[in-house]
Amino acid sequence: MTTFPVGEQTHRAVLPQQPALESVRADTRRSTDETAHGLPATAAGTGGEHGRGETGGHRVRPRRRHAESAAVAVETAEFGSGDAPTDHTYTGGVGASRVFVLARDGRPLMPCHPARARELLTNGRAVVHRRIPFTIRLKDRMRADSEVDGVQLRIDPGSKATGFALTDVKTEICDRGEAVLVRRGLVTAELRHRGDQIRLCMKRRAVYRSRRRSVNLRHRAPRSNNRSRPEGWLPPSLRHRVDTTLSLVNRFCRYAPVTEVHVEDVAFDTHSMSTGKQLRGAEHQNGRLAGTDARAYLVAAWGRACAYCGATGVPLNTDHIHPSSRGGSSRITNLVPACVPCNQAKGKTSVAEFLAHRPDRLAEILAQTRPPLRDAAVMNATRRQLIEALGLLGRPVRSWPGGRTQRNRTAMGLAKTHTIDALAVGDLDRENGGRIVRVPARVLVVKATGRGSYARTTPDRFGFPRLRRARTKQHFGYVTGDLVRATVPTGKWAGTWKGRITVRARGQHTLTSPTGRFGVSYRNLRLLQRGDGYAYDVRQEPVPQPSRKTG
Repeated sequence: MTTFPVGEQTHRAVLPQQPALESVRADTRRSTDETAHGLPATAAGTGGEHGRGETGGHRVRPRRRHAESAAVAVETAEFGSGDAPTDHTYTGGVGASRVFVLARDGRPLMPCHPARARELLTNGRAVVHRRIPFTIRLKDRMRADSEVDGVQLRIDPGSKATGFALTDVKTEICDRGEAVLVRRGLVTAELRHRGDQIRLCMKRRAVYRSRRRSVNLRHRAPRSNNRSRPEGWLPPSLRHRVDTTLSLVNRFCRYAPVTEVHVEDVAFDTHSMSTGKQLRGAEHQNGRLAGTDARAYLVAAWGRACAYCGATGVPLNTDHIHPSSRGGSSRITNLVPACVPCNQAKGKTSVAEFLAHRPDRLAEILAQTRPPLRDAAVMNATRRQLIEALGLLGRPVRSWPGGRTQRNRTAMGLAKTHTIDALAVGDLDRENGGRIVRVPARVLVVKATGRGSYARTTPDRFGFPRLRRARTKQHFGYVTGDLVRATVPTGKWAGTWKGRITVRARGQHTLTSPTGRFGVSYRNLRLLQRGDGYAYDVRQEPVPQPSRKTG
């Protein structure tokens, strides 16, 4: 969750933005987009050449003087918004994330620069449509009066997080005088899933139900195994990843003129990953457990001795090196044979704590462990269903291999993140001069939080009801997750704060700030945006600034 202290002097309806490079008259009808990019280099009425395509006529006083020479223009774009001409020395720029723009009828237009959004709001030509992601709606422009080229949505799916990037394609003239197509990043977002939380909740619920069915009822028959699963069924933790990704894609399509969707399609060979080498053909049938089972393999591998104390000739159990209660997997590399006393003494303690007095034995056990393959299995199970769900949006969907994404990112010299990978998805045509010339400096972080719980009671550690929850989620007009502006008149937290709240039935809600959490009465709150099951934050993209040109 994020809180925005009121500290920047800007329009009262706009969240704090980065300093604007310029303010342009970009709302001309029939323009290429809402920032007026793509117009001829010499704009009528400006008295000079401008690479950003400003239009003539009456305009507000610019916040920064435009560059008067080509060299200054390149430097200004390179260290400002990142929209610089392409040449053999340019390595890409970093710029402010664009603002979503809607027409008067609610249909999406091309995103605009934050400076242009502030100008439209100040002049009364637009209103705030949504706070996060920040979206404005024009009051005097219809979709039919604008020329919209469209943008591309690029997706980099992941097990724990998924990256999104809205891009457009721009034609530029290289130093050889040839026209090349370059890719510009407009908006990037990172969706953080809560599949691990759902899996733990489902596991806890299963343990509660199993205990209630079996405790002191030894005569009770087990539950009938007659539950059928429809075709394409996924566990809730995996279905969540597909549904939340599709939900965010639908939101991007509502706020931006998305014309096509590009998604990375990657399949992992878990067997080759477990052996550490590429397997081919019949080698996949000759794994570590070929012709045996897990228990027999472990007993033979450890010489029929306990892995912790070395005792022989005693009954052996199968123990998890990394306890399953702490997220450990049942992969064969996470299992060892253990005698009954060691197994009971270790319990859910980590192996590093249990064998702290025997470092040699600890090193021998840790040498056989391997990273779990849970994330790779998640991607294999959900990749096809995600692509099929995206195909129902009514827009062209193209899938690309992960190797192409890696080559594009490496060739551009960019760091490894989900959002940058999303920006590099698809064909870049580097042989003919294609490249990524702009990366948004700030990434919108979207964390799935859910909309509450269906349970009406809070159980204790044995699974029995401990507290009874309220039947209504709304208290004094607010719901947990609402974005509000809190005005605290006195006390330690006196001032104005923006953030998300956790409601209480007594009306003293809780607001989370970067320095802590504090209570605030509902009388001192003003609703900015209803909670939608997500928490929002902003982070900086780890992109190095391009070096200055010396020649």
